Amino acid sequence: MNKKLIYPALFLLAGIIFSFSVNPVEKIKKKIIITKDAPQPIGPYSQGILAGNTLYCAGQVGLNPTTGKLDSTGIVGETEQILKNLKAVLLAADMDFTDVVKTTIYLKNVKDFAKLNEVYGKYFTCNPPARETVGIADLPKGANIEISMVAVK
Repeated sequence: MNKKLIYPALFLLAGIIFSFSVNPVEKIKKKIIITKDAPQPIGPYSQGILAGNTLYCAGQVGLNPTTGKLDSTGIVGETEQILKNLKAVLLAADMDFTDVVKTTIYLKNVKDFAKLNEVYGKYFTCNPPARETVGIADLPKGANIEISMVAVK
């Protein structure tokens, strides 16, 4: 038997067996986050997903969780309601706004940017998260704004 062929084959076989028996990267478990203090999803998605120590919050529009109706007081009222909704999702995951690392804002009218920032700044008083604001043509339920977040504990 040719030892030059047997030894590499044994090392290869040992490596394959070892890779199946020792998994250095365990699969991160995900937990669905749901709270009655935020509007129930209007489609097949979750209010939030906790994967390890990272929370991914679905985009929220300014729906009142009690009435199911969109805040009708304009961009300031909608933004306030959205941030209350997101706060409820964060709290359900044992987090708060200080844990937020990233937000995405979809804004129907970019002229509302200053009003949005006025409300947003009340929730992120120091060390605000990274963020982008995107102008968009339309949003669910006739909303003027939608915000999603990523938080890490």
